Amino acid sequence: MKTLFSLGIILLTLNTWAQLRINDKAPMQNVEMKSVNGTLYSLSNLKKDNGLIVVFSCNSCPFVVGSDDFPGWERQYDSLNNEALANNIGFVLVNSNEGKRAQADSYEEMIKHAKEENYTMPYVVDEKAALADAFGARTTPHVYFFDQSLTLLYTGSIDNSWDNGRKSDQSYLFNAIQAQGKGKKIKTTTTEPKGCGIKRIVTPPKN
Repeated sequence: MKTLFSLGIILLTLNTWAQLRINDKAPMQNVEMKSVNGTLYSLSNLKKDNGLIVVFSCNSCPFVVGSDDFPGWERQYDSLNNEALANNIGFVLVNSNEGKRAQADSYEEMIKHAKEENYTMPYVVDEKAALADAFGARTTPHVYFFDQSLTLLYTGSIDNSWDNGRKSDQSYLFNAIQAQGKGKKIKTTTTEPKGCGIKRIVTPPKN
């Protein structure tokens, strides 16, 4: 810990940033972020007629890539993206792990990971975790689903598969996509995000 302070850096796995709430507008709508294919994307040009899904993700969190105890949510990314596209909804993965940018979440590793996993959706770098901070994103993954005006419809977890005590499977994001595509009200709009804390870098205040 002393070494980190001597460098003037604190790595945060949890955050106290204000959280976007249902019916809030997406911030930073026109800020461009670089994808693994070199294309620059913004929330505004990623959204489609029925909205946009933003998933904060990474290359190494067991909740994303899987472990002996959990299959990993990235296994669902392509099917969720396909369902979103079928319902005219955009879908983007955002890597905000600035604290691991020289390690597992470097741009080069993002390119490699996207190829290995055959990602079919844009995977972009959130420099200095600016978008994550603006959203109040907490974990990888953490889902934000917006309508066509970039107003928040759903936020939280992809499903409840993390809960070993669950009485039934709840596919929160998939159900929200289908409801939005059919012009119906989304029944569950907010759930608790589960995953690894986003690795931010914060410079401590000067004495």
